[in-house]
Amino acid sequence: MKTILYATDYSQNSVTALHFAHSIGEKLKAQLIVMHVFDIPISLVSPASISYIRKEKKLFVDHRVKLENFCSDHLGDKLHGTDIKIVVDEDGSVTEGIVGKAIKYNADLVVVGTKGASAVREFILGSTAKALIRKAPCTVLTVPEKSVAPKFGTMVYASDFEQADIFAIRKMVTIAKPFRATIKVVHIITEKEYSGDQQMVWFKEMLKQKVEYNKIEFNLIYSDTILIGLKTFLKDTEADVLAMLERGDQGIFSKLFHGDLVTKMESDISIPLLSFTIDGLLGK
Repeated sequence: MKTILYATDYSQNSVTALHFAHSIGEKLKAQLIVMHVFDIPISLVSPASISYIRKEKKLFVDHRVKLENFCSDHLGDKLHGTDIKIVVDEDGSVTEGIVGKAIKYNADLVVVGTKGASAVREFILGSTAKALIRKAPCTVLTVPEKSVAPKFGTMVYASDFEQADIFAIRKMVTIAKPFRATIKVVHIITEKEYSGDQQMVWFKEMLKQKVEYNKIEFNLIYSDTILIGLKTFLKDTEADVLAMLERGDQGIFSKLFHGDLVTKMESDISIPLLSFTIDGLLGK
C-alpha cells in the first residue's frame, strides 16, 4: 500500500478519520494525500466571467490554507517527517471529486469520516458514504466520529465464505500485518443455513493457499439474525475494525440490512468499517 487518500469537510466528525489515515500512512510508510472538495454556487457569478475566474482562484488558495491549518491543528508535531500532500478540488459532487483524485493518484485506500456514531449505519443511510464505497476504485475506510484513537489490534471480517472474500482478506492483511493485528473471520449461521461447517473447511484451505498470515482466526456464530450475531461477536471480541465485501444487492450487506433491520441500528456498531468492492479488488 503506497498511497492513502483522506478527504475532509473540516468538520469535527472527520477529525478521528484524519488520525486513522495518518496512523495507517505512517505505519505503512505510504504517502498521505489530504484533500477537500468545494463547490462554487453558480448563482453567484457566471462561469464565463472574469469575476468567476478570480473567485475560483481565491477559493483554491483559501481552502488550501484552511486545509493546511486543519492538519496542523489536529496532527500537531505528527506532521513533521510525514509524507503528506495537500490537495484542493472544485466539484459539484463531493463523491465524484474524491473518486477522481483516487484515480488520479492511484490511491490504495480512501479514508473518510462519518457524521453519525456508526460507520455501518452511514453506509446504509448516508448517500455520500454509500456512493463513495460503491464508486471508489479502491478500499474505503469509513470512521465514525465517536471512534476511539486509531487501534488495529483486532480486525473482524464478516464473510460469506466465497472466493471474492479471499481477495478481500488478502488486501486486508496489508493493513493488519504492520500493526500485528489479529484478523477474525466470522460467518453468521442462521436457521436457514445448514452447510456452514463444510463451507468453513473449504474456505480455510483456500485462504491458506492464497494468503500468508499467521494471525487469522475463524469463527462460526449461530444466531437468529445476522445483525444480532455480528453485533454480539464484535462486542465479545472487542473488535477495533469491521471489514466487509460490498456486493451490491447480494451477499452479507443485503442480508444484514434487509427490510426493517435498518431501523434497529440505534445501538450502533460504532467502529470503523473497512469496505471492499469487487471492482476495487480487481483494479488493484
